[in-house]
This record gives sequence, structure tokens and C-alpha cells, in this order.
Amino acid sequence: LAERCAGGMAAAGVAVGLGSSDFSDLREIKKQLLNVAERSRERGLQHSGKWASELAFALDPLPLSELPPPPALTEEDARDLDAYTLAKSYFDLKEYDRAAYFLRGCKSQKAYFLYMYSRYLSGEKKKDDETVDSLGPLEKGQVKNEALRELRVELSKKHKARELDGFGLYLYGVVLRKLDLVKEAIDVFVEAAHVLPLHWGAWLELCNLITDKEMLKFLSLPDTWMKEFFLAHIYTELQLIEEALQKYQSLIDAGFSKSTYIISQIAVAYHNIRDIDKALSIFNELRKQDPYRIENMDTFSNLLYVRSMKPELSYLAHNLCEIDKYRVETCCVIGNYYSLRSQHEKAALYFQRALKLNPRYLGAWTLMGHEYMEMKNTSAAIQAYRHAIEVNKRDYRAWYGLGQTYEILKMPFYCLYYYRRAHQLRPNDSRMLVALGECYEKLNQLVEAKKCYWRAYAVGDVEKMALVKLAKLHEQLNESEQAAQCYIKYIQDIYSCGEIVEHLEVSTAFRYLAQYYFKCKLWDEASACAQKCCAFNDTREEGKALLRQILQLRNQGETSSTDIAAPFFLPASLSANNTPTRRVSPLNLSSVTP
Repeated sequence: LAERCAGGMAAAGVAVGLGSSDFSDLREIKKQLLNVAERSRERGLQHSGKWASELAFALDPLPLSELPPPPALTEEDARDLDAYTLAKSYFDLKEYDRAAYFLRGCKSQKAYFLYMYSRYLSGEKKKDDETVDSLGPLEKGQVKNEALRELRVELSKKHKARELDGFGLYLYGVVLRKLDLVKEAIDVFVEAAHVLPLHWGAWLELCNLITDKEMLKFLSLPDTWMKEFFLAHIYTELQLIEEALQKYQSLIDAGFSKSTYIISQIAVAYHNIRDIDKALSIFNELRKQDPYRIENMDTFSNLLYVRSMKPELSYLAHNLCEIDKYRVETCCVIGNYYSLRSQHEKAALYFQRALKLNPRYLGAWTLMGHEYMEMKNTSAAIQAYRHAIEVNKRDYRAWYGLGQTYEILKMPFYCLYYYRRAHQLRPNDSRMLVALGECYEKLNQLVEAKKCYWRAYAVGDVEKMALVKLAKLHEQLNESEQAAQCYIKYIQDIYSCGEIVEHLEVSTAFRYLAQYYFKCKLWDEASACAQKCCAFNDTREEGKALLRQILQLRNQGETSSTDIAAPFFLPASLSANNTPTRRVSPLNLSSVTP
């Protein structure tokens, strides 16, 4: 690969010199960004042009004398200029076949790229038009872009002859990716990044093909400042959030503090680690800086949905509708709004509309799966989640959703497979671990279940359920001391949060501990726990009965036992598996008030 890249770079000449990994000369970086933005626009690559322009806007303006000159014209460019100018106007009006017709036989790099790109987009447009009238977005995978094979044959000939520039290599990579030739596509995108390091489109395509950190290590990437943006982006995608945030912070320190792209990526990163308050505050700040922005607003709406912020979500939906109601993100925001109002059929309708606009839009497939789950339509949910995984195998929500669907269908072995995949993508997410534990429990693999619940507690249990499930497992196995210790820790955790306790399991914990202390003849502790039971409706009668029994025994002269007053330790069976052990002091109930 390195040799191929070297050959490609030699062919590209001056393009290679663009960008080292140094951020010291921000003026030079701004010139490069303005240059590549213009070159991208000339070739109809609007998104890459927009990305470079946004980044350039975040840097200080250049004086007139330092503005980059327009890209130089070659002899071939001059010959093709009339055909190119005419075809570009057709291309901008989305008349792709017409643009390609007038570019036949053009030899210049720019005109040749536009010719091939027009043919590619024409095929994509026809594919989308065919699917709009189909039964719905779930059939989209069956329609193919007919132009891909021809384009691959022609571009591979040019590639072998080393006649493709950075943009041509990018298009060749896209064609290979669309034909599911992933390994070849990665090689070509890496080559494109070497030949033209400033083209963000090639880096982004590469991001979508890398599935884990190991793959990333073996890539021979160019040493350029663009690599830092790529690494920050791929770390966010691979859920390596700490590394991603460090990269983005270093980019802000280097001089990109005004970049709305970086601010939005940081918000997405905090969303991925479920730091909801931080993500919401960054998104609100971003909306002030860029009020008409639509990208990432579906992620913002997910956060508002999780927090059940109906008025804010309603305002966001109305606001985006006014800006552009036929954007994928707008449809997803409206879908979330209806979902929060429990109008699941309407929500699913908007997610379907989003997928008609862009069949490869990952978020919409996953959200549609969730809606079908709410509507108890498991087969449609499975289909939607599978489409999400086809689009992006790194989407843990789709794997987790499939696990939940098969759980409803009472197919625990299937569940286990999908929850494991979700856990591999999010090793420190307690929800995946608790789901895995429940699966193992159903399959009667109790040792594995215990490990999962303990690990879920160790990584920071989001839903505060792991310890209760672990305690109930110990109860089943008649390991009363370990069960009591888990319940003690659970109660301490719940009350230390300072939350209003709505956990049904708190009463269960007090009831078990009251009975446990009663059996151990620790009357003071048993009586304190029984009194706590009286505060909950479902355990009130049992608490009162236990208090009467304790009073009766005390009156009969039974003395409290002192044998078991020592603090509990974690059971050896759990701490043996490299899990941190924590010493738990006896429960001090005087400070616990429900």
C-alpha cells in the first residue's frame, strides 16, 4: 500500500505538499482551506466545500495581499472550459445525465471528475426515484445503482495507469464502497488522503469503513494537520470519547475555538457518554452561535427526549420546520416529538419520511426500530435495526435494540449474541452489562450473570439496578450474607445520590435486611429496617408484623446476638475475576430518611 501511495503522490505533484501536522502557521492553513473549498465546489463536492469553508471561517481573515489565487488552469482545462462551464450549470440544477453528455471526451482532471461524478449521481438519483414509490423504506436495500459496475471498470483502468488525482481516487473509493469491496475501498481512500490530504470527504469515507482501533493502527496515514481532525472524528465514532475530547481540546487550543464543527462534535461526544447536562448546554450554545443550523439537531432532540423536555422539543421541531421541513434531521426531530407524546404511529411515519429523503441515514433506522418496538411490531423492528447495522456496524443502539426485540420473542440465545455485540462496542455501559446478566440468568448461567451484574456496578450503574439483581441472585442461591451486603450497598448508593427515591426495590431491600437481621438475632438493626419498611405501601404490613415479633421476643428476654456485627466483605467468587473489591460498613440507618 505504501508503494502505491508513493506512486500516487508522485503523480499528484504539488498537491502533496499541502499541510504538515503542525498548527503553528494558521494563515497558511486558512489559505489551504480556502483553496480546497474552491476546488471542491468546482467539482460539485458541496459537503467537503462547506466543511472547509466553515473551518476557514473560524480562523482570522486574511489581508488582500495574502488571499490565495484561483486554481491555475492547464492547457487541457482551457480546451475543456466551455464544455465544463455548461455541464457544471446543468450539474448544479441536478440534470446529471445532461451534464455527463456534454462532458464526454473531456481530458482535463476537473472535467473528467465531473463527468464520472455526474454519472454516479445519476445512478443514485434513479435508484432513489425507484424506491420512493416502493412499499416503504424497508425495501430500499433491494434496489441497486446500475452505473456502479461500469464506473468501476473505467476508474480502475485510470487508477492502474496512475491517471487519477486526489478527487478521482475519492470517487473510485466511493464506487468500491458502494459495491461492498471494503478492503479495496480502504486502500483507495488512504491513497486519496496521501495525494490530497485537505479533502475532508476522503477522510470521512475512511471513518465509515474503520470498525475498531486495531484497524486504525495498521493504516499508513499522511502526516498532516488534517489527520488530527480525522482521529478526533474516528475516536468519537469508535466510542473512544476521552481520546476524542482530548483531540478536540488540542484543536481548540491550536486556534479553532470558533469552529462550530468542533463545538458540535464535542456535544455529540458528550451525548455518546450520556453526560446529558453537558451535551445540552453545548448544543444550546451552538444554537446561539449558528441559529439556522440543522446538522446534529436530531442528536440534540434525542437529549431533549431523554430528559422529557416537551416544550423545548416542540420549539425545536417548529423552528426546524420553518427553516427546512424536508431535511432528514427535521423529520427525525418531529418523529422524536411525536414519540415523546406517545403518538408512535405518527413518529414512525416521520422516520419513514426521513429514510425516503436519505436511505443511509443511520439515526432514522434506529429510531424507527424503537417506534416499532413501542407498537409491538417486532418483525418490522428487527428489519429496521438490521438496516441500521447495514449502514453502520458500530451502532450499539441497533445491536441493543435487536437484543431487546429477541428478548420480547423469548429467544435468549439470540439475545445473548446481540447484547454481546452491543457490549463490545460499549464496554463501560452498565445497561449492556445488566441486559447480558439478565440473559445469562434466563439461560441459568448464574456465575456469568453474577460477573455481569458486578461489572455493571463497578463501571457506574446508570439505572441503579445491578446491585438489586445481584442480591436477588444471591438470594436464589441461598447466599444470604452476600445478598444482604448487596442490599446494604444498594441502599447507601440510592440515598447518597440525594434523589427522591422512587425505586420500588428500596422497600424490597429493607424487607430482606429486616428479615436477615431478624434471623441473625440483631434486634436493633432488624427493628430499624422494619421501621423503614413501614414507610412503603407494599411492605408496610410485613414491617409491622416483624416489629411485633421483635417486641415479643425482647419481652421474652431474648438477647441480641453479637456474632455477626462485623462488616461484610465481597464474596471471593466475585472478587476473583479481577473486579475491584469494596469493603462495606454496616448500614447506618439513622441518616437514611425516605
